[in-house]
Formats: sequence, C-alpha cells, structure tokens
Amino acid sequence: MSISFRRSGGFRQYLIPLIFVLIIVITVVARASVFTIDEATQAIVVQFGAPVGDPVTEPGLHFRIPFIQEVRKFDKRLLSWDGDPNQVPTVEEQFISIDTTARWKIVDPLKFLQSVQDEAGGRNRLNDILDSVVRDKIASSPLVNIVRSKDWEVTEEDLQRTMTGEREEEILLQKVETGRGEMVRDILKTAQQQMPQYGIELVDIQIKRLDYVESVQQQVFERMIAERQRIAEQFRSEGQGRASEIGGETERMLAEIESEAQKEAEIIRGEADAEVTRIYSEAFGSDPEFYSFLRTLESYSESLGESVTAILSSDSDYFRYLKSEAPAPDADQSPKEKETEKQQN
Repeated sequence: MSISFRRSGGFRQYLIPLIFVLIIVITVVARASVFTIDEATQAIVVQFGAPVGDPVTEPGLHFRIPFIQEVRKFDKRLLSWDGDPNQVPTVEEQFISIDTTARWKIVDPLKFLQSVQDEAGGRNRLNDILDSVVRDKIASSPLVNIVRSKDWEVTEEDLQRTMTGEREEEILLQKVETGRGEMVRDILKTAQQQMPQYGIELVDIQIKRLDYVESVQQQVFERMIAERQRIAEQFRSEGQGRASEIGGETERMLAEIESEAQKEAEIIRGEADAEVTRIYSEAFGSDPEFYSFLRTLESYSESLGESVTAILSSDSDYFRYLKSEAPAPDADQSPKEKETEKQQN
C-alpha cells in the first residue's frame, strides 16, 4: 500500500506542469491557426510557396493550417508611383526632362502574387511599363502638344508674360491638334492595357514636371537674354526717334517764333523808317537848307572817322559846311525868322 501511494503522488507532481505546457502549446497552435484582415487589406494563403484557395478580401477572422501555411497580405487602397525624371526627345528632336506620377491599386492579389510577388516588384514593373509608354508618346508628339492644352486660348497678356524668344512665341501661337490632356489620357489608356496580367489597375497618370534639359535650358536662357536685349534696343530706338521728333518739333516751333519775331521787328523797323522818312520829308518841305545841313552832318559821321583820311578838292561842295564861316542853320528858328535873317544879311 505504501508503494502505490508513492507512485500516485509522483504522477500528481508532474500533472500540473504537463497541463501548463499543454495549455501553452494549444494557445500557440490556436494563434498560428487564425489571422485577421482589416478593411484596407487583402491576403493570399500560401502553402509551401504555392497559393491555396481564393484570395481573402473580407475583413474579419480567418483560419489556416499552422506552421504549414503562411499569409501574404496586400494593400487594397490606392498606391502612389513616382517615376524618375527621364530625358526624352520630342518629334522635333528637342530633348526635354519629364517627371511623371501615377496612382494604382492591386485588384487581383493572386495574379499580383504570381507575377510580381510584392509591392516592390509591382513598382518595378510599373517603372518598366510607364517609362516605356511615356517615352514612346513623347517621342511621337510635337512639343506644343506636350506643353499646351487644346482649349487654351493664348492672349496678348500671356505672350507678354511668357515671351522668351521667337521659338517659344511660335509654340504659344501654334495650333494644337491634341493637347496635353488628351496625350496623358492616351498614355493612361495604353498603359492600362498591360496591367490586368499583373493584377494591377492603373487609376491615373499625370505629368508632374516638364522642362528642357540643361543644355537646351542654356540655349533658352541665351534666347531670353537676346530677346530682352532686342526689346530694350527697340525701346531705346523708339525713345531716340521720339526724342528726335520732339527736338525737331521744338526747333520748328523756335524757328516759327523767331520768324514771327523777325517779321514783327521788320514791321516795326519799317514803320519806324517810314516815320523817319515822313519827318525828314516834313523837315525838307519846311526848311530845305536845314535838311541839307543835317543830312551832310550824318554823312560826315558815317564816312569820316578817327583813322580815315579823305583827300578831296577844297572847292568840293561836300565840305562847304566845314569851311563856311556862316553859322549853321538853326533848327529851332522858324522859317519866317530864317527868311528875315537872310534879308538882313
């Protein structure tokens, strides 16, 4: 009886740790047998690398065989793709740098897993497809279709704000056959045709940045500088022409004023001469002798100076007032007084 009791007591001694270990194993197995999916996630159960069953797309608790099957989860939301900037030639063989971005999502996780494995593989595949499609469309399109919309009407303000040269002005004024929006839609449509085999849906694609390559940029900058210099020279030329016009107008006005002044002066001078002639005529009519004396004195003043030597005959009538002892006629005497004085002499 003592031996049986000892054996029974030893079994109970190991029973509690055994139960504890069993609970732990059951818990681990139970946790490994279930997995959860939320609203933004979808999953594929994989056994030894091969998909098992249909994709799990409903949120909630799901089961799998523990330690044999694993779960590959994929995002159901929209994902973004940003391509690297590429240098692409246009149909005019002008190289431009283009940077594109796109939005995509995984619509068939089974095909996605079988073709590209994970999101990194999906982005790599998008790099190959989108870069190729964008390059082909850009290379077959004129630059004006890439930079302008079909319904954009160019105004004079647009030309003044963006004018950098004859080439850029030509692009702005050129008629657009398709336009940037239609070209982007064409890129999207072409790329979407290649996506179903990878379980991907391409939602949209946009041109994020478009610019000339560095070498072409330098040429554009040089054209901009030359164009600005041409405009500045045009302004200077117009200013000089306007200045010449104003100067000519000023000179014409001054000439008119001067001519008018000379005309007025000639009129005044003529009136003065006429008045002098009238006075002389009156003086001659009233006293011819005094008039002759006055005119002779004026002639002396004009013809004889300090350094003038005149050789004339002493009998010359020109010097009759210089050699005459008789007094000169008095301008203050009246004609009657002069006649009386002459009779007395």
